[in-house]
Amino acid sequence: MSSPTITAQVDDFNVGFTEQIGPELAAVFAQEQASLNREGVPEGAVAVGDRVRDADLVRTDGTVAPLSSTLNGNPAVLVFYRGAWCPYCNIALQTYQRDLLPALRNEGVELVAISPQTPEASEQAVVNGGLRFTVLSDPGNLLIRELGIITEPVSAARDAHTALGFDVADSNADATGDIPFPTVLVVDADRVVRFADVHVDYTTRTEVSTILAAVDAL
Repeated sequence: MSSPTITAQVDDFNVGFTEQIGPELAAVFAQEQASLNREGVPEGAVAVGDRVRDADLVRTDGTVAPLSSTLNGNPAVLVFYRGAWCPYCNIALQTYQRDLLPALRNEGVELVAISPQTPEASEQAVVNGGLRFTVLSDPGNLLIRELGIITEPVSAARDAHTALGFDVADSNADATGDIPFPTVLVVDADRVVRFADVHVDYTTRTEVSTILAAVDAL
């Protein structure tokens, strides 16, 4: 029996989540998603043919991890996610752990997840998700900003987050609400982007089958 897609898991999650938070907060998030979809992928967002620069990222133990040494000259799948506080991110990362990582290891392709969280928050994503691939922080969204995939929850959504008991800024290394659009990049051994999928609607993510097709095309 095949594993459920991310889309199917999100659909199942949304049923219970909407019931849990109630119609008022659900409407806030729905309006935010609709607005993001109307605006679309920002002009200048990372695209096929761009080269991802080397960047000093941070491991869960707080030590610096240059992207170049992390990839060690290998092609890679780079997953930019919002944070461990985001249930849609957790669904995606755990699906990649289960269904994507084994195939990538067979192909000698790295899998690296990157967010603007503190190292401690990244560690939470690792522990809670049972992740066995590299999870790094991009403090201040420096690389994320250069890739043109930065955004921020609208004020109504931030208020809804507060009502649910958390604030994005509490998890971010720079104490701001800046986060990336969920994005998957497939890069070759020279860190040239061969596949780019930017999701402005944070409830949707790149499916495993799509990523594997892009890897096979390298």
